[in-house]
Amino acid sequence: MKTAHRSNDNELSVREIVEKYTRYWYLFVLGALIAIGLAFIYLRYTTVSYLSTGTVIIKDEKSGGGPEELAAFSGLGGFLSKFNNNKIENEIAIFKSKRIIKEVVMALDLNILYESIGTIKTTELYEYKPFKVQYLTVNDSLGEKGTFPKLFFEIKDEAQFRLYNDSKSIDTIYKFGTKVDLPFGSITVIPNLDNATKFKSFFLKTISVSFSDLDKVATNYQRNLVVINEISSSNVVRISLQSPVRSKAEDFINELVFQYNKDAIDDRGQVAKKTSDFIDSRLEIITKELDSVETNKETFKSSNRLTNIEAQAQLILENASDFEKRQFNVNTQLELANTMIEYMEDSSFNDLLPANLGIEGDDVSESVNNYNELVLQRNRLLKSSTTKNPVVINVNSQIEEIRQNILNTLKNTTNSLKVSLRDLNFQESVLNSKLSKVPTNEKIYRGIERQQTIKEQLYLFLLQQREEAAISLAVTSPKAKVVDKADSGRFPVSPKKSVIYLGALLSGLLLPFLFLYLRHLLNNKIANRRDIEHSMPYLNLIGEIPKLKKDEQQLIQLNDRSILAESFRILRTNLQYLFINKLENTHKSNTVFVTSTIKGEGKTFVAFNLALTIALTGKKVVLVGGDIRNPQLHRYLSKSSQSSKGLTEFIIDPTISIQDISEKSKENENLSIILSGAIPPNPAELLMENRTKQFFDELRQIYDFVVVDTAPSMLVTDTILINKLADVTLYVFRAGYTEKNLLEFVKDAIEDGRLVNVAGVLNNVSMSNFGYGNKYGYSYSDEKPSFWNRLFKR
Repeated sequence: MKTAHRSNDNELSVREIVEKYTRYWYLFVLGALIAIGLAFIYLRYTTVSYLSTGTVIIKDEKSGGGPEELAAFSGLGGFLSKFNNNKIENEIAIFKSKRIIKEVVMALDLNILYESIGTIKTTELYEYKPFKVQYLTVNDSLGEKGTFPKLFFEIKDEAQFRLYNDSKSIDTIYKFGTKVDLPFGSITVIPNLDNATKFKSFFLKTISVSFSDLDKVATNYQRNLVVINEISSSNVVRISLQSPVRSKAEDFINELVFQYNKDAIDDRGQVAKKTSDFIDSRLEIITKELDSVETNKETFKSSNRLTNIEAQAQLILENASDFEKRQFNVNTQLELANTMIEYMEDSSFNDLLPANLGIEGDDVSESVNNYNELVLQRNRLLKSSTTKNPVVINVNSQIEEIRQNILNTLKNTTNSLKVSLRDLNFQESVLNSKLSKVPTNEKIYRGIERQQTIKEQLYLFLLQQREEAAISLAVTSPKAKVVDKADSGRFPVSPKKSVIYLGALLSGLLLPFLFLYLRHLLNNKIANRRDIEHSMPYLNLIGEIPKLKKDEQQLIQLNDRSILAESFRILRTNLQYLFINKLENTHKSNTVFVTSTIKGEGKTFVAFNLALTIALTGKKVVLVGGDIRNPQLHRYLSKSSQSSKGLTEFIIDPTISIQDISEKSKENENLSIILSGAIPPNPAELLMENRTKQFFDELRQIYDFVVVDTAPSMLVTDTILINKLADVTLYVFRAGYTEKNLLEFVKDAIEDGRLVNVAGVLNNVSMSNFGYGNKYGYSYSDEKPSFWNRLFKR
């Protein structure tokens, strides 16, 4: 059972929390409608932004980007290969560089802004401008903040226009095409008469022109420009820009690509020019070096008497072989001659000489032959004669002479051969010297030829590369290939209508919720009966009094069918059930004390109307002003009906009776009223007198019901002192006035027994908090509520 009860309590708590907000459903509806309306107005007059996007491919050497200037030196080796590496991040940085963007701004005149001034909304003019403002001279000192004074133009006709500024210090009519001198410089306004219809549509309309600093405009575009490499493995770059004018953003992106390519081409031209200059300088040096090498070659060949080293070496070898043969022949002849001389010197007079030894020369051979013939003739003569034969003597004489001639001839031949041999040996040494110099000369000559070949090849290579550099300078391809030109979407990207409307709807619902939440959070006042029941569940809350308007009647009338009258009738009925529960009392149960915690909670109002309601049933009712410190009952009575004597006088003067201080009410003949009387100096002590109890005992006997308007319980002790005399104590709480922390006093007073037989009445309850929500708004009133009352007071 406890679990079920706790579950019901939790369900009730959640329901109560929800009902705190749902009862103000009209605030949520109103907030949503207002928010959506404001969102509509915002979207109607807010300048929308469109996203323009273009796509390019950054070309490099591998992707066919055309001849790279430094590629002219590709044959020189791999030390220049690092210059061919194109990193996409570097190219993106160039796209977003302020230098390139500034060129775009200058090319498109984006630092001059034309706007058409409307009643509410200002629209930028870009595709068609009725005129063009040319800034001839500008005083930079006036534009230190980046923007020059804004000018306003009104076209009067095809020939004239009005020019003024914000302060109207300038306000003059000028003719188109004339020079206009202004404080910040000079301008000329040129009309755009290409489209006469459009031009006339701007007559008498206000057009503003703003001239901004190039650096400032470039910085703004640099901040808004987005350049990304969507695919890291490729060279595809996407360029996007948001702008209220689609054509303006498209032109900017296309011009940005053009300026980027122009910058790249300029860079290539500079490199190609530097390359060409470098090649020319190198050609000049190589030409000098080649001339020097050829001169060295010529000098070397001249100094060494060389034409062809290999042919001359072959000739020297052939000459050396011939000399060797001649040396061999001379040595042979010399040896034969010496041998012959030695033979002749060792032989006798009668010996024959050897013939045909190979000694060159006919004289020697002939002389030897003659000599041998004479010796043989002598020997034949000696066979038949003696030595003294004159013939023999004559032959001997001839033999001796020939022998001496042969010997002399041989000696002369020997000397001649020795001279020839010496000459041949000298010539052999010369040939051998020349032959030994051939490898050295050939080595030196080959070194000279090698240098000549290298210089010639380098010279020819540089000539070829100079032509290639000239071609690359004359023919250049764009570095960024356009894949898709700049294009804008059909729908704006900012503001997004769906997001704005959704945000507005949520805000329209959230703001009332926050308002109500903070209101409930900061509200420390009682709002409805549940606030009392949560704090004091044992308190019997028997009535709720509705909140009255300023012009509504505060007292119940005869045959009154208002909600106020019905609420007091319910209170009267519930009060009768409390009296029934008091039948066991020895005295008559008909006394009701009406009190509250503090002043202003409406206890006097409740007491008076309760007394009137009971009197309407035909019962005799007396209304007593029990608050003798601060009486309030007289507020509901006319001055003529206010008695000078009351409760205070009855307690003080024993001679005064009930009839002396009671008066009939003009509101109802069954109602009598007893005021509090004079304000005593000691009200607490006065109420403790026995006459007080006597007073209420007599009232019980005379009247059917006694209703007493007592003092506030927390401020003074009066009500606590006389509370035991009451059969029922109606404790009045005022919605929107009584603080919740004051309930602790009531709770403690009841638990301590200082207040007994307590029942609660909630006063000043709004219709939204009436009862348990008062969802159905039932009443017997003949007055039909208005639509707004039916809508908001349910």
